[in-house]
Amino acid sequence: MYDILNLYEEYYDSKNPLVCLDEKPKQLLKDKRKSIPMKPGNPEKCDYEYVGNGTANVFMAVEFKAGKGVTQITERRTMKDFAQFVKILVNENYSEAEVIRLLRVISISIRKSHSTKHSAKRKQSGSWTR
Repeated sequence: MYDILNLYEEYYDSKNPLVCLDEKPKQLLKDKRKSIPMKPGNPEKCDYEYVGNGTANVFMAVEFKAGKGVTQITERRTMKDFAQFVKILVNENYSEAEVIRLLRVISISIRKSHSTKHSAKRKQSGSWTR
């Protein structure tokens, strides 16, 4: 854990950015009944009941020291979707970087969460490796 905290203490380097990644599935909801619009002296009235309307996945990447963030919403949460998100980060958002240090939070059943550190190095062809 202290290794990860030490990463946050490093000075900002645009050629070697530290990018934190996370992903989260979200349930999509819609109202069961229409709300009653507000009128002078009366606030809008909304019912608490809802209807499930499918699911979506949110991929997020944040580079805190640069104040940058990237978000992508997908229908699924597959390894292919994750790989495409990382490819977009490498080729579009961090194309000038020499090494992109990715910090990803992974949830597992034994521990509540722990972090792993990955590095993505640019090749001449524009692809990346870990």
